[in-house]
Amino acid sequence: MSDTSKASVSFITVDADDAGQRLDNFLLKRLKGVPKSHVYRIVRSGEVRVNKGRADVTTRVQPGDVIRVPPVRVAEPEVKPASAIAAADQLQIPAVYEDDALLVLNKPAGIAVHGGSGLSFGVIELLRAQRPQAKFMELVHRLDRDTSGLLLVAKKRSALVKMHEVLRDSHGIDKRYLALVEGVWPHTRCHVKMKLLKYETPDGERRVKVHADGLSSHTIVNRKQAWASASLLECELKTGRTHQIRVHLSASGHAILGDDKYGDAAVNKALPKQGLRRMFLHAWRLSLKHPLSNEPLTLEAPLPDELQHYLDTLEQTSKKEA
Repeated sequence: MSDTSKASVSFITVDADDAGQRLDNFLLKRLKGVPKSHVYRIVRSGEVRVNKGRADVTTRVQPGDVIRVPPVRVAEPEVKPASAIAAADQLQIPAVYEDDALLVLNKPAGIAVHGGSGLSFGVIELLRAQRPQAKFMELVHRLDRDTSGLLLVAKKRSALVKMHEVLRDSHGIDKRYLALVEGVWPHTRCHVKMKLLKYETPDGERRVKVHADGLSSHTIVNRKQAWASASLLECELKTGRTHQIRVHLSASGHAILGDDKYGDAAVNKALPKQGLRRMFLHAWRLSLKHPLSNEPLTLEAPLPDELQHYLDTLEQTSKKEA
């Protein structure tokens, strides 16, 4: 993308990596701090032109299109970038796989994928601060802040578009998580299907509940190991709803240990003394075809040390009690 200015008007030439975006999304990405309502207004009024002609906000931009953007007042930049830059040297997130189109990270627990809601920065802001030369860097999907493991990042728009197509097809990608839950999970393998509805608590916190008006969701649960007090499960995501695994397991009577939203508060309170100081949920394996080359990829991130150590302690305690 190349920018030039003339009489305070900007002309932006669309490159291949930006092709296919809606005009409103294309503009919002470049006019940081400008309210969405203002962007819609300047498009509707004809102040924004595509190849010298009027366009709708739903217009898909194409390579070589020249976008005329009128002068707009951009809000003062937020402190998020500075915070990410300050952390860039201290916080390195390990990469499991990388090429010119795709980056797969092993995200630690405790860091959000996006800044916001009181957080100064997330994984994507950190990556952009660490790689200022990168032309494109966008999350393919999300992980909860307290969930660790494999996180996909697209380095080209063409890869992002293709990956979103793959994610919409339940057969296009195999995503597996490891979770430690309360009690003995009764099945070696079972399908959990529920309708999940997003809502907000009175203090504005995002939550999900089982509800007839919700969206269908599907997780295949495989029991890998069981002790008297807990079970280690491998969860295959067949749909990708918000908090899906957490709600499925909790609603089934076996909440994830350390889950502060859907777990048992009394059980969770005792966990730090036993050596578990976070939610036991980890995205450990991804199998997919490369979005551009179609090459099969199988990527793994072993359990973090703190989770593996807790399992080892659980095993040792179980043997002593036997």
